[in-house]
Amino acid sequence: MFYPMIYSLYLSFFFTDAQGSPALFVGLENYAYLWESASFRRSVIVTLLFVAMTVPAGVVLALFLALIANEKLRGIGFFRTIFASTLGMSVAASAVIWLFMFHPTAGILNAMLLGLNLPALSWLQDSTMALVSIAITTVWMNTGFSFLILLGGLQNIDEHLYESARIDGAGYFYQLRRITVPMLSPTLFFIITISFINAFQSFGQVDILTGGGPAEATNLIIYSIYREAFIYYQFGPASAMAIVLFAAVLVLTLLQFKFGERKVHYQ
Repeated sequence: MFYPMIYSLYLSFFFTDAQGSPALFVGLENYAYLWESASFRRSVIVTLLFVAMTVPAGVVLALFLALIANEKLRGIGFFRTIFASTLGMSVAASAVIWLFMFHPTAGILNAMLLGLNLPALSWLQDSTMALVSIAITTVWMNTGFSFLILLGGLQNIDEHLYESARIDGAGYFYQLRRITVPMLSPTLFFIITISFINAFQSFGQVDILTGGGPAEATNLIIYSIYREAFIYYQFGPASAMAIVLFAAVLVLTLLQFKFGERKVHYQ
């Protein structure tokens, strides 16, 4: 597990040949190249926007579905299975499904818009909508896992807490705010952290749906690394990007543990 990371750090100080072998030691020149690259700076901004769109929306949607599925209703097991079903689908299969749905003429999404007398959208061809489309796909793909973990967390909350609250006259939303969210906070913290890391590593849906386009509107950092290494065969700058991404995710995750965990109740 550690060898690829250490070797990437080693390669980031070299120019490499087409086979990826170190050819010339350049020190920090690859890192300097990144900060001077307008394409890399844009990929950083796009990645941060993508994370901001997918993580909160994905957690809120999964929590909403988990709250619904936690109700004791007839046939609720069927809906639990449906809500968790995206967990069993590969990234490639999910992306292909959405590729057809986003089709400008034959896609079901534009058919629905036209049926409502609304204009059709260029989901994957427009620079603004392309990133939104990737975000929608990612949220849908990750909801199954988040939903399953949150549902498990909800079912572990002691039912006596709710019974005591109802006896005292507490309503549903008061119970949600004072009992459910505090007792679920360790699970929420875990889901937010995992979703945050996964958002920075999203690759398959970008590669299949947009290939980083149009005009680099969906060129996330992880896709820039792939393109730099395996399309342009510039393994030195690609390795430097990988190290920068690793350092950024590590620092942001540590900050999340430092400040976010303060609101977590383990008892």
